Amino acid sequence: MVIPLVQVVRDGLVESVHFGSRVVLGPDGEVLEAGGEVDEPGYPRSTAKLMQAAGMVRLGLDLPPDLLALAAASHSAEEFHLAGARAILGDLSEDDLQCPAHLPHDPVLHDVWIAEGRAPRRLAHCCSGKHAAMLATAKLNGWSTHDYRDPAHPLQQALAATVAELAGEPVAHTAVDGCGAPLFAISLRGLARAVRRVATAPHGTPEHRVAEAIRKHPEMLAGPNRDVTQLMRAVPGLIAKDGAEAVQIAVLPDGTTVALKIADGSARARMPATLAALRRAAHGHDWDEVVKRCPALNVPHMVGL
Repeated sequence: MVIPLVQVVRDGLVESVHFGSRVVLGPDGEVLEAGGEVDEPGYPRSTAKLMQAAGMVRLGLDLPPDLLALAAASHSAEEFHLAGARAILGDLSEDDLQCPAHLPHDPVLHDVWIAEGRAPRRLAHCCSGKHAAMLATAKLNGWSTHDYRDPAHPLQQALAATVAELAGEPVAHTAVDGCGAPLFAISLRGLARAVRRVATAPHGTPEHRVAEAIRKHPEMLAGPNRDVTQLMRAVPGLIAKDGAEAVQIAVLPDGTTVALKIADGSARARMPATLAALRRAAHGHDWDEVVKRCPALNVPHMVGL
């Protein structure tokens, strides 16, 4: 059964409650908290991109750090994101991408594009970096590119194996993510294990390369107006990644890890719940100061439990 994670409080009265599930791991990987449906299969959504990017590096993908961070991104479609995804494609074209054509994820950019009469583009989809990297990895290995999203494709088979290995459990179900790529279901506990393993991997490993790329280029993982990018900039060494339907992970440099899912899929509850867990698990940070420095973290009336 899910547990209360966030309250909406107005003038001292609880107005609404968001329920969900949460796992918190300590620096040594020990379980500090586990509440809700943490062992039931669920979709990690875009938090899985950390493992998928590591899997592609295992397969030989060799990108500079900024573009490797973009391969793990749910980006806002800033111009540097579009240019980065185009660079990953190399001699492949935007037409080779099989993610949907979208307007920018960032609401300000979204409105700018509409005002300027710009049409949706595949490169502007928040997952275009991942798709470009998938195409580049398939081409590098001599695999077909027209069907790179097929769960039976060697690329996707290898990525599923990487997710299962890092999570320490088998993939429970394979679905289709919103971008059209395969989505591998694992438990929330498995997700916490997996992202911690990426974030704390030994130097020189594919997982370490992904983690360091994200730490060096948090703007590529999301965008300057996004809460995860602002949180990573405010807490050096922290890795944070959001996913659709209110999935969130955060890993501190010492390995302290938070993985959670808001049951109703409400994105507004995602970061308050994460910050509440980080406050309890990591006392060496001034979290009030962190929130002050990050406008996107100021969610009115929301109290994490």
